Amino acid sequence: MYPQVARASAWGRLHLAPRHPAQFIVVGFAAAILAGTGLLMLPVAKVGPGGAGFLEALFTATSAVCVTGLIIVDTPVFWTPFGHGIILALIQVGGFGIMSFASLLGILLARRLGLRSRISTAVETKSGSFGDVQRVLLGVLKVSLLIEGITAAALTWRFATGYSYPLPDALWLGVFHAVSAFNNAGFALFSDSLISFATDPWICVPVGLAVIMGGLGFPVLFELRREYRTPLHWTMNTRLVLSGTAILLLAGGIFITAVEWGNPGTLGPMTPGGKIQAGFFQSVMTRTAGFNSVDFAALHPVTWLFMDVLMFIGGGPAGTAGGLKITTFGVLFFILHTEIRGGTAVNVFGKRLPRSVHRQALTIVLLAVALVIISTMFLMLITDFALDRLLFEVVSAFGTVGLSTGITAQLPIAGQFLLIIVMFVGRLGPITLASALALRSKPLLYEYPKERPLIG
Repeated sequence: MYPQVARASAWGRLHLAPRHPAQFIVVGFAAAILAGTGLLMLPVAKVGPGGAGFLEALFTATSAVCVTGLIIVDTPVFWTPFGHGIILALIQVGGFGIMSFASLLGILLARRLGLRSRISTAVETKSGSFGDVQRVLLGVLKVSLLIEGITAAALTWRFATGYSYPLPDALWLGVFHAVSAFNNAGFALFSDSLISFATDPWICVPVGLAVIMGGLGFPVLFELRREYRTPLHWTMNTRLVLSGTAILLLAGGIFITAVEWGNPGTLGPMTPGGKIQAGFFQSVMTRTAGFNSVDFAALHPVTWLFMDVLMFIGGGPAGTAGGLKITTFGVLFFILHTEIRGGTAVNVFGKRLPRSVHRQALTIVLLAVALVIISTMFLMLITDFALDRLLFEVVSAFGTVGLSTGITAQLPIAGQFLLIIVMFVGRLGPITLASALALRSKPLLYEYPKERPLIG
Protein backbone atom coordinates (compact mmCIF):
# COMPACT_ATOMS: atom_id res chain seq x y z
CA MET A 1 0.00 0.00 0.00
CA TYR A 2 2.89 2.32 0.72
CA PRO A 3 5.53 2.57 -2.03
CA GLN A 4 8.94 1.75 -0.67
CA VAL A 5 12.36 1.16 -2.12
CA ALA A 6 15.11 -1.10 -0.92
CA ARG A 7 18.45 0.51 -0.18
CA ALA A 8 21.68 -1.22 0.67
CA SER A 9 23.57 0.40 3.53
CA ALA A 10 27.31 0.82 3.68
CA TRP A 11 27.42 -2.27 5.84
CA GLY A 12 25.74 -4.39 3.21
CA ARG A 13 22.40 -4.67 5.04
CA LEU A 14 19.10 -4.10 3.29
CA HIS A 15 16.76 -1.41 4.54
CA LEU A 16 13.28 -0.42 3.48
CA ALA A 17 12.59 3.31 3.44
CA PRO A 18 10.02 5.58 1.83
CA ARG A 19 11.41 7.56 -1.08
CA HIS A 20 8.98 10.49 -1.26
CA PRO A 21 8.54 12.96 1.64
CA ALA A 22 4.77 12.46 1.57
CA GLN A 23 5.30 8.76 2.14
CA PHE A 24 6.87 9.51 5.52
CA ILE A 25 3.58 11.13 6.50
CA VAL A 26 1.62 8.04 5.47
CA VAL A 27 3.95 5.69 7.34
CA GLY A 28 3.90 7.98 10.38
CA PHE A 29 0.12 8.07 10.55
CA ALA A 30 -0.06 4.30 10.11
CA ALA A 31 2.44 3.79 12.93
CA ALA A 32 0.49 6.12 15.23
CA ILE A 33 -2.74 4.24 14.49
CA LEU A 34 -1.12 0.87 15.23
CA ALA A 35 0.38 2.20 18.46
CA GLY A 36 -3.00 3.63 19.50
CA THR A 37 -4.67 0.33 18.65
CA GLY A 38 -2.27 -1.54 20.88
CA LEU A 39 -2.83 0.85 23.78
CA LEU A 40 -6.62 0.70 23.44
CA MET A 41 -6.52 -3.10 23.47
CA LEU A 42 -5.01 -3.04 26.98
CA PRO A 43 -7.49 -4.22 29.65
CA VAL A 44 -7.01 -0.96 31.54
CA ALA A 45 -8.45 1.00 28.59
CA LYS A 46 -11.81 -0.80 28.52
CA VAL A 47 -14.61 -0.90 31.07
CA GLY A 48 -15.24 -4.40 32.41
CA PRO A 49 -13.14 -7.55 32.21
CA GLY A 50 -10.77 -8.15 29.33
CA GLY A 51 -9.48 -5.77 26.70
CA ALA A 52 -11.14 -4.31 23.63
CA GLY A 53 -11.26 -6.35 20.44
CA PHE A 54 -8.88 -5.59 17.59
CA LEU A 55 -11.56 -4.06 15.34
CA GLU A 56 -12.97 -1.85 18.12
CA ALA A 57 -9.51 -0.58 19.03
CA LEU A 58 -8.38 -0.15 15.41
CA PHE A 59 -11.53 1.69 14.36
CA THR A 60 -11.35 4.04 17.37
CA ALA A 61 -7.62 4.67 16.96
CA THR A 62 -8.01 5.39 13.24
CA SER A 63 -10.93 7.72 13.90
CA ALA A 64 -8.94 9.57 16.58
CA VAL A 65 -5.64 9.89 14.69
CA CYS A 66 -7.49 10.92 11.51
CA VAL A 67 -9.56 13.33 13.68
CA THR A 68 -12.81 11.92 12.34
CA GLY A 69 -15.06 11.01 15.27
CA LEU A 70 -16.91 8.03 13.82
CA ILE A 71 -17.38 5.34 16.48
CA ILE A 72 -18.61 1.77 16.69
CA VAL A 73 -18.71 1.72 20.52
CA ASP A 74 -20.09 4.30 22.95
CA THR A 75 -17.02 6.36 23.93
CA PRO A 76 -18.02 7.38 27.49
CA VAL A 77 -19.43 3.95 28.35
CA PHE A 78 -17.04 1.53 26.63
CA TRP A 79 -13.69 3.17 27.44
CA THR A 80 -12.19 3.92 30.85
CA PRO A 81 -10.62 7.26 31.78
CA PHE A 82 -7.31 5.74 30.67
CA GLY A 83 -8.87 4.93 27.30
CA HIS A 84 -10.27 8.45 27.09
CA GLY A 85 -6.79 9.80 27.73
CA ILE A 86 -5.35 7.66 24.92
CA ILE A 87 -8.06 8.89 22.56
CA LEU A 88 -7.36 12.50 23.53
CA ALA A 89 -3.62 12.04 22.92
CA LEU A 90 -4.27 10.44 19.52
CA ILE A 91 -6.57 13.33 18.57
CA GLN A 92 -3.95 15.91 19.54
CA VAL A 93 -1.16 14.13 17.69
CA GLY A 94 -3.32 13.47 14.62
CA GLY A 95 -4.60 17.03 14.44
CA PHE A 96 -1.15 18.53 14.93
CA GLY A 97 0.29 16.23 12.27
CA ILE A 98 2.45 13.16 12.73
CA MET A 99 5.59 14.59 11.13
CA SER A 100 4.94 17.96 12.74
CA PHE A 101 4.65 16.34 16.17
CA ALA A 102 7.77 14.24 15.66
CA SER A 103 9.72 17.25 14.40
CA LEU A 104 8.51 19.35 17.33
CA LEU A 105 9.86 16.72 19.73
CA GLY A 106 13.15 16.86 17.82
CA ILE A 107 13.28 20.64 18.23
CA LEU A 108 12.46 20.51 21.93
CA LEU A 109 14.85 17.65 22.72
CA ALA A 110 17.71 17.99 20.23
CA ARG A 111 17.25 21.64 19.25
CA ARG A 112 17.72 20.74 15.60
CA LEU A 113 16.16 18.84 12.71
CA GLY A 114 17.66 16.72 9.98
CA LEU A 115 17.05 17.49 6.33
CA ARG A 116 14.61 14.58 5.92
CA SER A 117 12.51 15.77 8.87
CA ARG A 118 12.46 19.34 7.56
CA ILE A 119 11.34 18.20 4.11
CA SER A 120 8.59 15.92 5.43
CA THR A 121 7.31 18.53 7.86
CA ALA A 122 7.35 21.23 5.19
CA VAL A 123 5.19 18.99 3.00
CA GLU A 124 2.71 18.34 5.83
CA THR A 125 2.45 21.96 7.05
CA LYS A 126 2.71 23.63 3.62
CA SER A 127 5.65 25.70 4.87
CA GLY A 128 7.10 28.17 2.45
CA SER A 129 10.59 26.71 2.70
CA PHE A 130 12.55 24.15 4.67
CA GLY A 131 14.09 26.91 6.76
CA ASP A 132 10.66 28.00 7.99
CA VAL A 133 9.84 24.64 9.57
CA GLN A 134 10.98 25.35 13.11
CA ARG A 135 9.23 28.73 13.21
CA VAL A 136 6.05 27.23 11.76
CA LEU A 137 5.99 24.32 14.21
CA LEU A 138 6.44 26.54 17.25
CA GLY A 139 3.73 28.82 15.88
CA VAL A 140 1.36 25.89 15.39
CA LEU A 141 2.02 24.74 18.96
CA LYS A 142 1.36 28.20 20.41
CA VAL A 143 -1.83 28.72 18.40
CA SER A 144 -3.15 25.25 19.26
CA LEU A 145 -2.52 25.59 22.98
CA LEU A 146 -3.92 29.12 23.08
CA ILE A 147 -7.23 28.30 21.35
CA GLU A 148 -7.62 24.99 23.18
CA GLY A 149 -6.83 26.68 26.50
CA ILE A 150 -9.39 29.46 26.03
CA THR A 151 -12.05 26.99 24.89
CA ALA A 152 -11.30 24.62 27.78
CA ALA A 153 -11.58 27.47 30.30
CA ALA A 154 -14.96 28.56 28.94
CA LEU A 155 -16.32 25.00 28.91
CA THR A 156 -14.94 24.21 32.35
CA TRP A 157 -16.65 27.26 33.80
CA ARG A 158 -19.97 26.31 32.19
CA PHE A 159 -19.85 22.65 33.23
CA ALA A 160 -18.98 23.63 36.80
CA THR A 161 -21.44 26.50 37.28
CA GLY A 162 -24.26 25.56 34.93
CA TYR A 163 -24.37 21.78 35.44
CA SER A 164 -22.87 21.39 38.93
CA TYR A 165 -19.98 19.14 37.89
CA PRO A 166 -17.17 18.94 40.48
CA LEU A 167 -14.25 21.08 39.36
CA PRO A 168 -11.94 18.14 38.42
CA ASP A 169 -14.71 16.57 36.31
CA ALA A 170 -15.62 19.91 34.75
CA LEU A 171 -11.95 20.56 33.93
CA TRP A 172 -11.54 17.16 32.26
CA LEU A 173 -14.74 17.63 30.25
CA GLY A 174 -13.61 21.10 29.24
CA VAL A 175 -10.14 20.02 28.14
CA PHE A 176 -11.33 16.91 26.28
CA HIS A 177 -14.02 18.70 24.29
CA ALA A 178 -11.78 21.73 23.62
CA VAL A 179 -9.06 19.54 22.12
CA SER A 180 -11.63 17.50 20.21
CA ALA A 181 -13.26 20.66 18.87
CA PHE A 182 -10.14 22.54 17.75
CA ASN A 183 -8.78 19.42 16.07
CA ASN A 184 -12.14 18.91 14.35
CA ALA A 185 -12.36 15.40 15.83
CA GLY A 186 -15.92 15.32 17.16
CA PHE A 187 -15.30 12.81 19.96
CA ALA A 188 -17.51 13.54 22.98
CA LEU A 189 -17.73 12.18 26.51
CA PHE A 190 -21.53 12.16 26.37
CA SER A 191 -23.42 9.27 24.79
CA ASP A 192 -25.67 11.68 22.88
CA SER A 193 -22.75 13.89 21.82
CA LEU A 194 -23.96 17.46 22.56
CA ILE A 195 -27.72 16.93 22.12
CA SER A 196 -28.28 17.72 25.82
CA PHE A 197 -26.69 21.14 25.27
CA ALA A 198 -28.36 21.95 21.93
CA THR A 199 -29.82 25.25 23.12
CA ASP A 200 -27.02 26.22 25.52
CA PRO A 201 -24.90 28.93 23.83
CA TRP A 202 -22.27 28.74 26.60
CA ILE A 203 -21.41 25.23 25.38
CA CYS A 204 -22.19 25.38 21.68
CA VAL A 205 -20.60 28.75 20.89
CA PRO A 206 -17.12 27.98 22.33
CA VAL A 207 -17.16 24.55 20.69
CA GLY A 208 -18.32 26.02 17.37
CA LEU A 209 -15.70 28.79 17.40
CA ALA A 210 -12.92 26.30 18.16
CA VAL A 211 -14.10 24.13 15.27
CA ILE A 212 -14.11 27.10 12.90
CA MET A 213 -10.64 28.24 14.00
CA GLY A 214 -9.20 24.75 13.55
CA GLY A 215 -10.92 24.39 10.20
CA LEU A 216 -9.38 27.57 8.78
CA GLY A 217 -5.92 26.04 8.71
CA PHE A 218 -2.73 27.25 10.36
CA PRO A 219 -1.47 29.31 7.38
CA VAL A 220 -4.65 31.40 7.52
CA LEU A 221 -4.44 31.81 11.30
CA PHE A 222 -0.80 32.92 11.03
CA GLU A 223 -1.58 35.44 8.31
CA LEU A 224 -4.56 36.85 10.17
CA ARG A 225 -2.36 37.35 13.21
CA ARG A 226 0.24 39.25 11.14
CA GLU A 227 -1.96 41.08 8.64
CA TYR A 228 -5.36 41.40 10.31
CA ARG A 229 -5.36 45.18 9.74
CA THR A 230 -4.42 44.96 6.05
CA PRO A 231 -6.81 42.59 4.24
CA LEU A 232 -5.57 43.87 0.88
CA HIS A 233 -2.26 42.15 1.63
CA TRP A 234 -3.86 38.77 2.31
CA THR A 235 -2.78 35.92 0.06
CA MET A 236 -5.10 34.15 -2.35
CA ASN A 237 -5.19 31.15 0.00
CA THR A 238 -6.42 33.22 2.94
CA ARG A 239 -9.04 35.01 0.86
CA LEU A 240 -10.35 31.76 -0.60
CA VAL A 241 -10.56 30.09 2.80
CA LEU A 242 -12.21 33.01 4.59
CA SER A 243 -14.73 33.81 1.86
CA GLY A 244 -15.51 30.14 1.23
CA THR A 245 -15.93 29.40 4.93
CA ALA A 246 -18.28 32.35 5.44
CA ILE A 247 -20.43 31.46 2.42
CA LEU A 248 -20.67 27.77 3.26
CA LEU A 249 -21.40 28.35 6.95
CA LEU A 250 -24.12 30.89 6.17
CA ALA A 251 -25.67 28.82 3.38
CA GLY A 252 -25.52 25.66 5.50
CA GLY A 253 -27.06 27.31 8.52
CA ILE A 254 -29.93 28.81 6.55
CA PHE A 255 -30.65 25.60 4.63
CA ILE A 256 -30.51 23.23 7.61
CA THR A 257 -32.59 25.53 9.80
CA ALA A 258 -35.22 26.05 7.10
CA VAL A 259 -35.58 22.37 6.18
CA GLU A 260 -35.57 21.09 9.78
CA TRP A 261 -37.62 23.94 11.29
CA GLY A 262 -40.77 21.88 11.76
CA ASN A 263 -39.17 18.42 12.02
CA PRO A 264 -40.43 16.95 15.34
CA GLY A 265 -37.36 14.73 15.59
CA THR A 266 -34.80 17.54 15.32
CA LEU A 267 -35.51 21.30 15.57
CA GLY A 268 -39.30 21.14 15.86
CA PRO A 269 -39.64 21.14 19.68
CA MET A 270 -37.15 24.00 20.19
CA THR A 271 -37.81 27.70 20.56
CA PRO A 272 -37.12 29.89 17.49
CA GLY A 273 -33.82 31.03 18.99
CA GLY A 274 -32.86 27.46 19.82
CA LYS A 275 -33.70 26.33 16.28
CA ILE A 276 -31.47 28.97 14.75
CA GLN A 277 -28.61 28.16 17.11
CA ALA A 278 -28.88 24.40 16.55
CA GLY A 279 -29.20 24.82 12.78
CA PHE A 280 -26.10 26.94 12.51
CA PHE A 281 -24.23 24.70 14.96
CA GLN A 282 -24.79 21.74 12.66
CA SER A 283 -23.63 23.80 9.70
CA VAL A 284 -20.39 24.46 11.59
CA MET A 285 -20.00 20.76 12.38
CA THR A 286 -20.09 19.84 8.70
CA ARG A 287 -16.76 21.69 8.45
CA THR A 288 -15.37 18.25 9.50
CA ALA A 289 -15.92 18.39 13.26
CA GLY A 290 -18.58 15.76 13.98
CA PHE A 291 -20.35 16.93 17.13
CA ASN A 292 -24.12 16.80 16.84
CA SER A 293 -26.72 18.66 18.87
CA VAL A 294 -29.70 16.99 17.16
CA ASP A 295 -30.56 13.38 16.31
CA PHE A 296 -29.04 12.83 12.87
CA ALA A 297 -31.05 9.67 12.32
CA ALA A 298 -34.18 11.87 12.32
CA LEU A 299 -32.94 14.45 9.79
CA HIS A 300 -34.78 14.87 6.49
CA PRO A 301 -33.02 13.00 3.64
CA VAL A 302 -32.53 16.25 1.73
CA THR A 303 -30.61 17.59 4.75
CA TRP A 304 -28.35 14.55 4.61
CA LEU A 305 -27.68 15.18 0.92
CA PHE A 306 -26.90 18.86 1.48
CA MET A 307 -24.58 17.94 4.34
CA ASP A 308 -22.86 15.45 2.04
CA VAL A 309 -21.84 18.37 -0.15
CA LEU A 310 -20.59 20.45 2.79
CA MET A 311 -18.64 17.54 4.29
CA PHE A 312 -17.13 16.65 0.93
CA ILE A 313 -15.81 20.20 0.51
CA GLY A 314 -14.36 20.30 4.03
CA GLY A 315 -12.26 23.08 5.57
CA GLY A 316 -9.01 24.92 4.96
CA PRO A 317 -5.71 23.27 3.97
CA ALA A 318 -2.78 22.63 6.32
CA GLY A 319 -5.03 22.52 9.37
CA THR A 320 -7.13 20.06 11.34
CA ALA A 321 -10.02 19.86 8.85
CA GLY A 322 -10.56 17.22 6.20
CA GLY A 323 -12.43 16.99 2.91
CA LEU A 324 -11.37 18.29 -0.48
CA LYS A 325 -10.51 21.62 1.13
CA ILE A 326 -12.20 24.94 0.43
CA THR A 327 -9.32 26.09 -1.75
CA THR A 328 -9.71 23.10 -4.09
CA PHE A 329 -13.43 23.78 -4.39
CA GLY A 330 -12.73 27.48 -4.93
CA VAL A 331 -10.29 26.74 -7.74
CA LEU A 332 -12.92 24.57 -9.47
CA PHE A 333 -15.51 27.31 -9.04
CA PHE A 334 -13.31 29.92 -10.68
CA ILE A 335 -12.39 27.51 -13.49
CA LEU A 336 -16.11 27.02 -14.14
CA HIS A 337 -16.78 30.75 -13.91
CA THR A 338 -13.98 31.51 -16.39
CA GLU A 339 -15.16 28.85 -18.85
CA ILE A 340 -18.76 30.05 -18.75
CA ARG A 341 -17.68 33.64 -19.39
CA GLY A 342 -15.38 32.59 -22.20
CA GLY A 343 -12.18 33.70 -20.54
CA THR A 344 -8.74 32.42 -21.46
CA ALA A 345 -7.07 32.57 -18.04
CA VAL A 346 -8.42 31.76 -14.58
CA ASN A 347 -8.06 34.84 -12.39
CA VAL A 348 -8.77 34.78 -8.63
CA PHE A 349 -8.79 38.00 -6.61
CA GLY A 350 -6.65 39.77 -9.17
CA LYS A 351 -4.10 36.96 -9.55
CA ARG A 352 -3.78 34.35 -12.31
CA LEU A 353 -3.85 30.66 -11.41
CA PRO A 354 -1.11 28.46 -12.91
CA ARG A 355 -2.43 25.69 -15.14
CA SER A 356 -0.70 23.12 -12.94
CA VAL A 357 -3.09 24.11 -10.13
CA HIS A 358 -6.06 23.45 -12.45
CA ARG A 359 -4.82 19.93 -13.10
CA GLN A 360 -4.08 19.22 -9.45
CA ALA A 361 -7.54 20.34 -8.36
CA LEU A 362 -9.29 18.29 -11.04
CA THR A 363 -7.19 15.22 -10.24
CA ILE A 364 -7.91 15.37 -6.51
CA VAL A 365 -11.64 15.92 -7.04
CA LEU A 366 -12.07 13.11 -9.56
CA LEU A 367 -10.15 10.63 -7.41
CA ALA A 368 -12.15 11.66 -4.33
CA VAL A 369 -15.43 11.23 -6.20
CA ALA A 370 -14.30 7.81 -7.40
CA LEU A 371 -13.37 6.74 -3.85
CA VAL A 372 -16.73 7.84 -2.44
CA ILE A 373 -18.75 6.20 -5.24
CA ILE A 374 -16.86 2.89 -5.14
CA SER A 375 -17.02 2.73 -1.33
CA THR A 376 -20.74 3.48 -1.30
CA MET A 377 -21.41 0.85 -3.95
CA PHE A 378 -19.50 -1.74 -1.93
CA LEU A 379 -21.55 -0.97 1.19
CA MET A 380 -24.74 -1.26 -0.87
CA LEU A 381 -23.69 -4.77 -1.89
CA ILE A 382 -23.04 -6.02 1.64
CA THR A 383 -25.80 -4.23 3.61
CA ASP A 384 -29.51 -3.51 3.37
CA PHE A 385 -29.29 0.14 4.38
CA ALA A 386 -30.64 2.84 2.06
CA LEU A 387 -28.34 4.69 -0.33
CA ASP A 388 -28.73 8.06 1.41
CA ARG A 389 -27.54 6.68 4.76
CA LEU A 390 -24.61 4.77 3.28
CA LEU A 391 -23.50 7.75 1.19
CA PHE A 392 -23.63 9.93 4.30
CA GLU A 393 -21.39 7.55 6.27
CA VAL A 394 -18.84 7.29 3.45
CA VAL A 395 -18.66 11.04 2.85
CA SER A 396 -18.39 11.62 6.60
CA ALA A 397 -15.48 9.17 6.77
CA PHE A 398 -13.74 10.64 3.71
CA GLY A 399 -14.17 14.20 4.99
CA THR A 400 -12.98 13.08 8.47
CA VAL A 401 -16.18 14.60 9.84
CA GLY A 402 -17.58 11.94 12.15
CA LEU A 403 -21.27 12.75 11.77
CA SER A 404 -23.40 9.64 11.40
CA THR A 405 -26.97 8.61 10.75
CA GLY A 406 -26.48 5.94 13.41
CA ILE A 407 -25.58 2.93 11.27
CA THR A 408 -21.79 2.80 11.65
CA ALA A 409 -21.89 0.33 14.54
CA GLN A 410 -24.42 -1.82 12.66
CA LEU A 411 -22.31 -2.25 9.54
CA PRO A 412 -20.76 -5.69 8.96
CA ILE A 413 -17.08 -6.14 9.74
CA ALA A 414 -16.12 -5.67 6.08
CA GLY A 415 -18.03 -2.37 6.03
CA GLN A 416 -16.28 -1.10 9.15
CA PHE A 417 -12.88 -2.02 7.75
CA LEU A 418 -13.82 -0.14 4.59
CA LEU A 419 -14.61 2.98 6.63
CA ILE A 420 -11.22 2.64 8.34
CA ILE A 421 -9.55 2.75 4.93
CA VAL A 422 -11.71 5.67 3.78
CA MET A 423 -10.90 7.65 6.94
CA PHE A 424 -7.18 7.02 6.44
CA VAL A 425 -7.26 8.00 2.77
CA GLY A 426 -9.53 10.97 3.50
CA ARG A 427 -7.11 12.35 6.07
CA LEU A 428 -3.91 11.72 4.12
CA GLY A 429 -4.99 11.45 0.50
CA PRO A 430 -5.30 15.17 -0.28
CA ILE A 431 -2.01 15.91 1.54
CA THR A 432 0.06 13.20 -0.06
CA LEU A 433 -1.52 13.45 -3.50
CA ALA A 434 -1.21 17.23 -3.73
CA SER A 435 2.37 17.08 -2.51
CA ALA A 436 3.27 14.28 -4.89
CA LEU A 437 1.74 16.12 -7.85
CA ALA A 438 3.55 19.33 -6.96
CA LEU A 439 6.95 17.73 -6.41
CA ARG A 440 6.77 15.49 -9.48
CA SER A 441 6.14 18.38 -11.83
CA LYS A 442 8.88 18.52 -14.45
CA PRO A 443 9.15 20.27 -17.80
CA LEU A 444 8.75 18.33 -21.05
CA LEU A 445 11.25 18.74 -23.86
CA TYR A 446 8.56 18.21 -26.50
CA GLU A 447 4.81 18.61 -27.05
CA TYR A 448 2.32 16.62 -29.12
CA PRO A 449 0.17 18.35 -31.76
CA LYS A 450 -3.18 19.64 -30.49
CA GLU A 451 -6.53 18.07 -31.31
CA ARG A 452 -9.94 18.68 -29.74
CA PRO A 453 -12.52 15.95 -29.05
CA LEU A 454 -16.23 16.79 -29.04
CA ILE A 455 -17.29 18.03 -25.58
CA GLY A 456 -20.92 17.94 -24.47
